[in-house]
Amino acid sequence: MKTAIHTYNQLPNRLSKKTAGRWIGLACVGLILSSCITASDLEADFAPSDNPQTVNTVQQNDERAKLGAAQHPKILASYGGEYQDQGTSKMVARIVGILTTVSENPLQSYRITILDSPDVNAFALPGGYLYLTRGLLALANDEAEVAAVISHEMAHVIANHGVQRQQRQDAALIAGQVVSEILTGRLASSSVLARSKLRLAAFSRQQELQADEIGIRMLAQAGYDPFAAVRFLKSLEAYSTFNSKSPSGLNFLSSHPSTPKRRAAALRHAERFQNDRAKFTNRTAFLNDIDGLTFGDNAQHGYVRGQTFLHPGLGIRFEVPAGFEIDNTSDAVLANGPNDVATQFDAVEIETGSTLRSYISSGWIKGLDASSIRETTINGLPALTARARADRWIFDVTIIQYQEFYYRFLTAVPRSKPRALLVAGNISGTFMALTQGEIENLQPLRIRVVKVQTGDTVASIATKMQVNSRKEEQFRILNALSPGAVLQPGSSVKIVAE
Repeated sequence: MKTAIHTYNQLPNRLSKKTAGRWIGLACVGLILSSCITASDLEADFAPSDNPQTVNTVQQNDERAKLGAAQHPKILASYGGEYQDQGTSKMVARIVGILTTVSENPLQSYRITILDSPDVNAFALPGGYLYLTRGLLALANDEAEVAAVISHEMAHVIANHGVQRQQRQDAALIAGQVVSEILTGRLASSSVLARSKLRLAAFSRQQELQADEIGIRMLAQAGYDPFAAVRFLKSLEAYSTFNSKSPSGLNFLSSHPSTPKRRAAALRHAERFQNDRAKFTNRTAFLNDIDGLTFGDNAQHGYVRGQTFLHPGLGIRFEVPAGFEIDNTSDAVLANGPNDVATQFDAVEIETGSTLRSYISSGWIKGLDASSIRETTINGLPALTARARADRWIFDVTIIQYQEFYYRFLTAVPRSKPRALLVAGNISGTFMALTQGEIENLQPLRIRVVKVQTGDTVASIATKMQVNSRKEEQFRILNALSPGAVLQPGSSVKIVAE
């Protein structure tokens, strides 16, 4: 998931001091991968070196690497840190090592990071910084498909696309744009805005096509099935279509447009570069590596289930109306809805001597209308509401006191649509504490690999999917199954379950 409301050192213990919005970035382990490896050597372990080198020493004089290094901590903060799993980490490291041997620039070092995000995304920064999300690993169906994504990103690095492209700030999240107009202090400049600032500007069509060609060539030369690139693009198209019908976050398609024309071009490249050795998929080992992979949100960051946000560590929940999309970012939960309505939810630790009224008047919010301040209760909890104005926006500010935190809802609407602000109460009014039983029953969903038994059908196995809706459709997408596909007894498939 996008890192949820608050990350803690030791959940369910509380934060140290000051703000609960001070998220903890997880360290990324850099890997230098330039061994002479081919796909046939995949099962062999890397032998330790008597004189090991690190990314930092190799890249210390690389100006491009300095560009990537400057953005790396922000990427980790924006995408929930590094996903810690030995099996998947070894797999992606092995893939990079294999692809490096057939690279046009075999001396280029790479730092590969799996991000703890449910988004389906992959991207590269200058200097060999490669990123892919656990959400992307969940969508893939064999190692060759993951290699196809990685080779594409390596191609961007090799072709120097990251330096060539002009960075631009994304304007998609209204909440990310307007919050800086109303908040003062550290929060306004923190990574609550990182999502909009760090969304990578799209490569040009020419650069994307060039990376496709280079990547598929590398894939085939390394012994991987080059048609894996075509298969994964098809899965991405299905995933995009599915997400267009329901709330979704950032995904790989945002910066890597997957169109039928692009897939057709990838097919031509695969046919051109295929050879007798390029057959490797390693599906069985891949499924073993991702069995148990966290799917969707996790307990440390809180869960988004449908229109509801739940955080077991904090013991709280709230809901947003139908038509809203929830984006669980590194500093806050953002919700965007119809009529350009945007809500930000976060929390700050209560300081000694503070009251709701003294806190809202302490200067952290600009444009506050002091006459609008009203004390109230929300589901039995002390609360306060107020209004504020800034430039083109009207804000409803609701603060709820629970245990040692002030929970804050900031709902913004354009000044031209003041009636839309009525939705603010429909959101903050759903805030409540979780019971101990509810907390104990909240478990992360995971990818589970199961064997198809005689008599099993797509419909029967799909009933085991512990997702909110459209179980069969999600099952087909996860397993790249066409509408008429029949499951073969003894084969392995992915489901989503606790």
